[in-house]
Amino acid sequence: MADCLDGNVLAAKSFARFGVTHMFGVVGIPVTGLANRAVQLGIRFIAFHNEQSAGYAASAYGYLTGRPGLLLTVSGPGCVHGLAGLSNAMINTWPMVMISGSSDQKDSGRGDFQELDQIEAVKPFSKFSVKAKDIKEIPDCVARVLDHAVSGRPGGCYLDLPTDVLHQTITESEAEKLLTEVEKGRVFEATKAPPSSEIEKAVSVLRKAERPLIVFGKGAAYARAEGELKKLVERTGIPFLPTPMGKGLVNDDHELAASAARSLAIGKCDVALVVGARLNWLLHFGESPKWDKDVKFILVDVSEEEIKLRKPHLGLVGDAKNVLEMINKEIKDDPFCLGKSHPWVEAISKKVKDNVSKMEAQLAKDVWPFNFLTPMRIIRDAILGVGSPAPVVVSEGANTMDVGRSVLVQTEPRTRLDAGTWGTMGVGLGYCIAAAVANPERLVVAVEGDSGFGFSAMEVETLVRYKLPVVVIVFNNGGVYGGDRRSPEEVSGPFKDDPAPTSFVPGAAYHTLIEAFGGKGYLVGTPDELKSALSESFSARKPAVINVIIDPFAGAESGRMQHKN
Repeated sequence: MADCLDGNVLAAKSFARFGVTHMFGVVGIPVTGLANRAVQLGIRFIAFHNEQSAGYAASAYGYLTGRPGLLLTVSGPGCVHGLAGLSNAMINTWPMVMISGSSDQKDSGRGDFQELDQIEAVKPFSKFSVKAKDIKEIPDCVARVLDHAVSGRPGGCYLDLPTDVLHQTITESEAEKLLTEVEKGRVFEATKAPPSSEIEKAVSVLRKAERPLIVFGKGAAYARAEGELKKLVERTGIPFLPTPMGKGLVNDDHELAASAARSLAIGKCDVALVVGARLNWLLHFGESPKWDKDVKFILVDVSEEEIKLRKPHLGLVGDAKNVLEMINKEIKDDPFCLGKSHPWVEAISKKVKDNVSKMEAQLAKDVWPFNFLTPMRIIRDAILGVGSPAPVVVSEGANTMDVGRSVLVQTEPRTRLDAGTWGTMGVGLGYCIAAAVANPERLVVAVEGDSGFGFSAMEVETLVRYKLPVVVIVFNNGGVYGGDRRSPEEVSGPFKDDPAPTSFVPGAAYHTLIEAFGGKGYLVGTPDELKSALSESFSARKPAVINVIIDPFAGAESGRMQHKN
């Protein structure tokens, strides 16, 4: 009989043939064989403790590389845990594919092991989902989920592989024929480009503006638009404002950076060119009172639906890099530049200087027991000291993420990962692992609140197992927002002696967690201890946890979102 291969081998071959190099996940029935075959075929499999973290890793990998991040899970509960990563990819519009094993098709509806209608379960969180009902469908299904994930507006897709299909067999030659046919038939859709008349209109609106502003987000980062953005900013002299994950596309320290004058910039601009950022809660929906009621938005987005939803003055549908290239060409033929003495540029520049010097005065003080600012300044300086390639900073928490956003400096694109559009807590370690795998030349530094860290802390073992150059810094203030913030009258009822809902064990020894697995832990409480731990761990480039003891009364409840809590 001719050599035969099963569904596990065919699925692994399909992924390898269609360009997949990494996979994240948690193995078990029925997908362990698939993971092992994938490794044999040159795919690096990063095994996690929890599908949530593995899913967050897959979503961030999609963002950092522009290729779908893959999550492999078992059936039923494994698929449900994986929905955390899939939904995160959907909301942030990052390409990702979740692959789950599922129960035997002939036992459907009879209460089989880990049975769930997974195609139905993933519906709200995926742009495309498909079940391979027979081994011969596997190559086509694999190609379709990979292609859908990156086409148009990127997002999460789902592939269902039933147990019986993974156990079916076909001959090597049949498999090869199927793979070749599918490979030949793959068609990649060209990205839309706006007509030149629309580009002319956009440039004309920018040219006539008295107080123009360029806003860019992680969509521009995903599109690798940094070169065109920098050209546009420097050619026109227009101030710019990045969203948190857009930071670093143009250096945060650039003289036209308006981040430190954000309220003035968005409150007074008359024209805003918004590139790869949505007018959602992060940008106050583009509405007054934060924005001027007469502001004209020029939106550049890969999604036509997004532009229809926001009803801007002008919408340009297309890839951010391509559209900016067209805008730059149009300006080059008839250049204009605001110049440093332009009243708008001067106003922004003055406000930036005032706010930065106020902030620097606060940062200059060495306060301990630590507040948030002193350790954040020391971390900022240590990260800047690494030079290029700059470390990837992963940031999650309430106060820790807020303070980090205004203090930490991004000098290179795609070097900041945080809770993102959805404000997702628990992404920290998954994002660290994705960044280390996607950018092996970069150090990864996580700046985590103790609550944020707790969601995925067990994955420090994964860091040690794969010897990843990740340093996790935990701001330990004894709980969510910092210990017990209740007023005396709130402490009543039969369980009043319980710790507050926001409290953790005080003085938790987080640094010993990684030591349990052979990593390096540091406990720090003074500026000198922190400097020494950072210097040592950054040069070692090995897995480490630095437990930074913060005054529990530093920081605010809900970070800067008190109005929502």
